[in-house]
Amino acid sequence: MRSRFLFVTLGVLALSGCGVPTDRDPRPIEPSVTIGSYEGPMAAASPGAFVERLFLVRDNQLVPVDRRVEAVPSPQRHLEDLVTGPTPQERGAGLDSALAGTSYITGVRLINGTAVVGLAVDNPIRNDETLAYGQIVCTLAARADIVAVQFAQAGRTMEVPRADGALTSEPLTEADYESLIAG
Repeated sequence: MRSRFLFVTLGVLALSGCGVPTDRDPRPIEPSVTIGSYEGPMAAASPGAFVERLFLVRDNQLVPVDRRVEAVPSPQRHLEDLVTGPTPQERGAGLDSALAGTSYITGVRLINGTAVVGLAVDNPIRNDETLAYGQIVCTLAARADIVAVQFAQAGRTMEVPRADGALTSEPLTEADYESLIAG
């Protein structure tokens, strides 16, 4: 028993010597290596967990842009983000939109993998605005739940232009605008 007491006492004394040294006054801690200093703006606290792909416009071409978002957007929200247009950073990179601020898109509904985009009757997007339709089609077709996009006005399927200028009322995919996508 006595040897056990001696062993425990020696153990306690040994462990007490492993603690943080005590000084009378605080002392600064100098880092051993300085990698560099960052003087720019701080990044967002945490980027979104999901990628939202939008197609914006630069030099009359469609440019894919990936944004980080907190949750997978619905097709409606995805389309609203497209219509809102480029962020200030994207504008600074020379990106624009043929759709920015338009309020003539009445909604989108999914029918067996085809997104049907509703357009108001007084829709100012003309049939010769291929980039505007290309932005919508490529953005929505980039989603895993959408295989094609069609346009409707007052319940009737609309003819819209493909990249080659031909009008069609058939469902469209990114391939219909491939020649307009910056590569």
